[in-house]
Amino acid sequence: MEVKIGVQHAPREIVLESDQGAEELEAVVADALSGKTSLLSLTDIRGRKVLVPADRLAYVDLGEPTQRKVGFGAV
Repeated sequence: MEVKIGVQHAPREIVLESDQGAEELEAVVADALSGKTSLLSLTDIRGRKVLVPADRLAYVDLGEPTQRKVGFGAV
C-alpha cells in the first residue's frame, strides 16, 4: 500500500510503500494523532523505518500503489 505523509513546514511529502493493510496503518496513524504515541513509526517494504513526530503531521494519505507503465503504448 502506498502511504504519503505531509509534514508541517516541510516542502516535500514522504512517500513509501508498506506491506501493512489499510486498517492496520489507520490504527497506527490514529494512535499517533490521539497522543498514545509521540511518533508515527512506519516501516516500508525494504525494511527502512520512517519516524515522524506526531505533532508535526499535516496529513496521511493511504492508497493503493500505482502500476507503472512500460513502453510507448497509447495513453
